[in-house]
Amino acid sequence: MGLRDLTFYDVINQNALTFKGKTAWYEVDTGKEYTFKEFKANVDALAYHLKRVGAKKGDRLCILSKNCYEYFLLYGACSAIGVIVLPLNWRLSEGEIVFNINDCTPKFCFVSEEYANTIKNNLDKLPSLEKCFSLQKDGTFESFPDLSPVDSFQEEDVSSDDGFVIIHTAAVEGRPRGAVLSQENMLTSSIHFCYHCELTWRDVHLNLLPLFHVGGLSMAMSSFHAGALNVNMSKFDAELAARLIDEKNVSFMFDFSPILSSLMDKAKEKNYNLKSLKKVIGLENKETIERYQKDIGGRFYVMYGQTETSCLATLSPYDDRPGSAGRPIPLSQVRIMDDHGRFLGPGEIGEIVMKGPMVFQGYWNLTQDNEKTFKYGWHHTGDVGRFDEDGYLWYEGRKADKELIKPGGENVYPAEVERVISEHPEVEKVVVFGVPDPKWKEGIKAVCQLRDGASLDEKELIEFVGQRIARYKKPQYVQFVKEIPLLPDGSPDRAEVKKRYGGGS
Repeated sequence: MGLRDLTFYDVINQNALTFKGKTAWYEVDTGKEYTFKEFKANVDALAYHLKRVGAKKGDRLCILSKNCYEYFLLYGACSAIGVIVLPLNWRLSEGEIVFNINDCTPKFCFVSEEYANTIKNNLDKLPSLEKCFSLQKDGTFESFPDLSPVDSFQEEDVSSDDGFVIIHTAAVEGRPRGAVLSQENMLTSSIHFCYHCELTWRDVHLNLLPLFHVGGLSMAMSSFHAGALNVNMSKFDAELAARLIDEKNVSFMFDFSPILSSLMDKAKEKNYNLKSLKKVIGLENKETIERYQKDIGGRFYVMYGQTETSCLATLSPYDDRPGSAGRPIPLSQVRIMDDHGRFLGPGEIGEIVMKGPMVFQGYWNLTQDNEKTFKYGWHHTGDVGRFDEDGYLWYEGRKADKELIKPGGENVYPAEVERVISEHPEVEKVVVFGVPDPKWKEGIKAVCQLRDGASLDEKELIEFVGQRIARYKKPQYVQFVKEIPLLPDGSPDRAEVKKRYGGGS
């Protein structure tokens, strides 16, 4: 490790000294608490065992589980020895999970009992896996390593630029891409959250987003970095979340619609007090934000970012400029660029590009994609926006070749859903796009032209999609039309389809 390198493991060591016996993690499912000092000792023990079974710097280790203490420990242990974590989205189908594993060829797998059969039943398709562990003591695979204190652990020489995590983004043209984030990427992200949201050791974070998501990981790390308490939920439940905010004096959390509105509704129904929740960060609709700020008296922070920007690019309080995505964060350059690499001025719409220590290392083993993404020396987000005269970013959607739908914070590319729907024998043509949705903020709509003489039920088609890819990617709305308008080259006229059928139903 160089003189100017810093890793997540360094933060763990520092906090074990600075905060010692202060509680770092509360596990809701078990009721157990862990101090910063205990966390450091457990990380060292786990890292020691990983080295004993052959884990080396640069190896990959995958995790398939809902949020738990052991999950976050693995991030710490892997940071100590330079192993790259591959967190797997448990909402994906088995086929999608197998693809993501084989894409990054991890040697080791840690899996909760809930998903053990997903790995066990596909071991013959996962040749890179040398050893599998259960996250419980008694499970399908070898038990989670003993966390008794060790004296002989020696950390590896890990630099700030070394890979920390690979998070697969939504499938572009049917193929997910593994975004590699470094130690520096994630620590810079956490510092920005700490700075902008004024996080301190007095704060309490409700850790409700999954740790496979860049938002969930960023917020858990930011809280830990600040010396705050992480109150960990294995999965979001509105009533439980409202009760925890009341009982644990939770002061901040990350939000994707409809999380915030659902827990406020439940709190009102069950008479839980949410007044401690002074800070909420995320993506939400105007009505919910203003209701939260009026009824609870907290501050909502709006933002723009993506996995490739380590979660963040812009961040500001909602009231600074309602409707915007905030201003660029300090350690970044965010600009608007046209298709020829020219920067655009205030009010002009173009692609959002970014450079700085928040920009990811590139897509795993995708050289051509990286050359395109980093064209002109900037990271090209594929998103379209504009800056106003005061430097606030206004999001305007996706570029035509990177159209994206974001139901409830997840990323779904229409091309992937269209590919699956096109496999149905009754479907001739299909166009998928995003539409406003009262619950998820953005919903998925499929406009389908059936083959001559064919008949198909809306529910049947939705279930057909849900059985083949992650269920959050299935359309909420389906509309059958006599004929989909075409361009001169015979391909669907997407703009015209959206113009005609852009409603939710």
